[in-house]
Amino acid sequence: MTELREDHRNMAVVLDLLDELVVQMDAGKNPDFELFDEIMRYMTVYPDAVHHPKEDVVYEQLRQNRPDLSEHLDHVPDDHNDIAHLGSLLRDEVEAINAGAAVRREKMIEDTAAYVQRLRNHMQWEEQDLFKRIDKMLEAQPHTVDVSEYEHIKDPVFELEIEAGFRRMIASLK
Repeated sequence: MTELREDHRNMAVVLDLLDELVVQMDAGKNPDFELFDEIMRYMTVYPDAVHHPKEDVVYEQLRQNRPDLSEHLDHVPDDHNDIAHLGSLLRDEVEAINAGAAVRREKMIEDTAAYVQRLRNHMQWEEQDLFKRIDKMLEAQPHTVDVSEYEHIKDPVFELEIEAGFRRMIASLK
């Protein structure tokens, strides 16, 4: 749970960068689309591919071990899939722009703002509801959650060994 909460803090910082890009686009400026590409690449290779599947494992273990705490949570995996789909579409748009294609500014603003809002709302809901249920399960049964298959996968931006492919993003975070 500590890792999942830390991921949320890190993702919130990255979403702040996306918010800044939306402000730039909304003001008629051209944002740093290489930075935009790095951000969306990060969001699709870590939160979508590692963080959300890890949450799905924890949620499934909650569902199995404490059905009384998992009522009305069947939407969690679908939410993660929807967020991943939105992120993938946005990444495709940014890659198209970087390849020279024309994409309407209004569409980029709308799609980026929608993605940021959807992910922020989802993380807030998890922190206020889902994670509290999981904490309650862990208080009673501390060793019921196993995410060991994901532990070896490091965050490519926020870990000590930062991947070179995220240089602009890292510089922007500083």
